[in-house]
Amino acid sequence: MTDAPSPWMTEDLAIYREAVARFVESEMLPHDAAWREQHHVGHEIWRQAGALGFLCADIPAQYGGAGGDFRHEVVLYEELARRGLSGFGQGVHSIAAHYLLNHGTEEQKQRYLPRLASGELVGAIAMTEPAAGSDLQGIRTRARRVDGDYVVDGSKIFITNGYLAGLVLLVVKTDPTLGAKGTSILILETQGLPGYRVGRFLDKIGQRAQDTNELFFEGVRVPAGQLLGGSEGRGFAQLMGDLPYERIIVAVQAVAAMEGALAETIGYVKERRAFGKTLLEMQSARFKLAEAATIVRVARTFIDRCIADVVAGRLDAVTASMAKWWATDMQQQVLDECVQLHGGYGYMNEYLVARLYADARVTRIYGGTNEIMKELIARSF
Repeated sequence: MTDAPSPWMTEDLAIYREAVARFVESEMLPHDAAWREQHHVGHEIWRQAGALGFLCADIPAQYGGAGGDFRHEVVLYEELARRGLSGFGQGVHSIAAHYLLNHGTEEQKQRYLPRLASGELVGAIAMTEPAAGSDLQGIRTRARRVDGDYVVDGSKIFITNGYLAGLVLLVVKTDPTLGAKGTSILILETQGLPGYRVGRFLDKIGQRAQDTNELFFEGVRVPAGQLLGGSEGRGFAQLMGDLPYERIIVAVQAVAAMEGALAETIGYVKERRAFGKTLLEMQSARFKLAEAATIVRVARTFIDRCIADVVAGRLDAVTASMAKWWATDMQQQVLDECVQLHGGYGYMNEYLVARLYADARVTRIYGGTNEIMKELIARSF
């Protein structure tokens, strides 16, 4: 099955995609099994990607980025997702960069964005806590002012890039009496930071190459100048302002994963024989593939429109929420059919569809659960 190129693709972007694909195939794919075993990808691959200009591709060149736009980011998301390479946490890294770009002071942008773009620093965002997931107003990690610094106590859980992170954007309560208005974001450089501790690798059913960890803060002192944007109480608004960007990234990855699984499955059923003929010759398999291919085509069309909207600066929160819940729900449905068409082999981790299936389940949870997405959409009525 062949599809026309996405309407946002250009000749220059096609050349860029070829370079990204070569890098992914040669420098990432051969190491994926080892990365899944050790639960992280290591720092070197981040520095390699940064040296080639593949990190922070939509960050302006004046801040060390590649000076491209969201389409350049999408290319790497797609090339990774189609191959089931879920360990490289580019999405969270890019979101952290955008918090700095959109809300940081000029000094904060100049200090940190070039280091994120080069891969010197791996970025993480620490929001979720053991008792506060989608309800960000319920966080308890506290930052108290002491002698011109903030002193932080608390913990975070399910933190993507948690083990490798050199830069953590930490969501804290600076005034617990003010609810959402008492929330702020602190910028932490983690290397050698007293009181900062990375906990265990969390034992996940999927995305096993992704370093997802607990983080602990015990009397961690953070200079007041590390407050994102320089003003207390703006953290909740900063988070809400950048959530559409995060959610469309999840949707982009979902569509690419479906495309990768569908291509793999079509190849499999053309070769696999049962009862004297290939699976593709069986009507049941043909109909299932036809249904999956239709879902993938519709998803691609919708997400391509969303990508163009991001580039044009007009993607709204409701559309991003629609894209996130629907694409990830369809991802789970399509991948389930792909596993079924592989039979017993679809349950084996050596097969791409098995890894994609396990990796996909969390996408309906992170970035805001799909139930929260539907609630946000319903509030617009």
